[in-house]
Amino acid sequence: MREKNKRHVTLLILALTILGLFLANRFLDPYKVRVINLSGIYVTLGLSMNLINGMTGMFSLGHAGFMAVGAYTVGILTMPITMKEMNFFMQPIVPFLANVEWGFLPALIAAGLISALLGVLIGAPVLRLTDDYLAIATLGFAEIIRVVFTNTQSLTNGALGLKGIPNYTNTWWSWGVALVTIWFISYLMRGTYGKAFLAVREDEVAARAMGINLFKHKVMSFAFGCFFAGVAGGLMAGLLGTIDPNMFRITLTFNILLIVVLGGLGKIGGTIIAAVIVTAGMETLRFLDESMDLGFVQIKGIPGMRMVVFSIILIVAVILREKGLLRRPKGREFTYVKN
Repeated sequence: MREKNKRHVTLLILALTILGLFLANRFLDPYKVRVINLSGIYVTLGLSMNLINGMTGMFSLGHAGFMAVGAYTVGILTMPITMKEMNFFMQPIVPFLANVEWGFLPALIAAGLISALLGVLIGAPVLRLTDDYLAIATLGFAEIIRVVFTNTQSLTNGALGLKGIPNYTNTWWSWGVALVTIWFISYLMRGTYGKAFLAVREDEVAARAMGINLFKHKVMSFAFGCFFAGVAGGLMAGLLGTIDPNMFRITLTFNILLIVVLGGLGKIGGTIIAAVIVTAGMETLRFLDESMDLGFVQIKGIPGMRMVVFSIILIVAVILREKGLLRRPKGREFTYVKN
């Protein structure tokens, strides 16, 4: 009966989400729709990082690098041939990509697979490290990717970036991928692999004693997280229409990590809510960067003030809800493991 009620609640939430997206596309202006699209992309990013950091207990800071791989993959594969010629005017694009023009879905899948493959290649040696060492190694990888993309003129157009990427990403793409991510991670965590991930997070020694292959499960979790990070990067490229290496600095990873911490480590629902709050909050407070005329006094705008105010609000929120937005009363903490 309880499982049946959960299924009904899930279907109701899904129906309300679809209805809300339909109404948003119908009645909201393009700017608000773009914020909704960004929220969906950040839901995917937050869940993909939470799978690695919150559900498997690894401290990875390389998400920006995998996003960059996905974004450039989608950008290069979907860009019209004539637009490639206009972008690569300083140095021609590599011949095997010059005449390639894919649809959006195959390009998204390729972005995810390439990111996952890189995740496995990076994870094989790096995931044997723990705690701070793993964070430093993955952070270094993200920076290496950014520097490589800046200096590979014939592959990524270097520091000039890519412009004229087809704007395929809309509300249905961004939130459709987010819903698929929610379903996949929920399904994964209810199964045997999910329980193994949680066991690795709680106590590696005990997990090894129970016969769990730590390396295999760490690499698997990392690959899944990298796959969705690459797909989200591809959605970002299709939404913005232009990308460059400086978009994928470490601050982007910290924004995603903020969503994970605010939503609660290992919590799917909390991550979804936090992604929407953080994305909408950063846009809502944008007026703080501009000059304000209150009638009796004029306040000069300070660039970056919105981030200061938003950071203070989030610090207070994390202090008051240290275990996430959906923290349950003591003795009823959320867990994926059934008794």
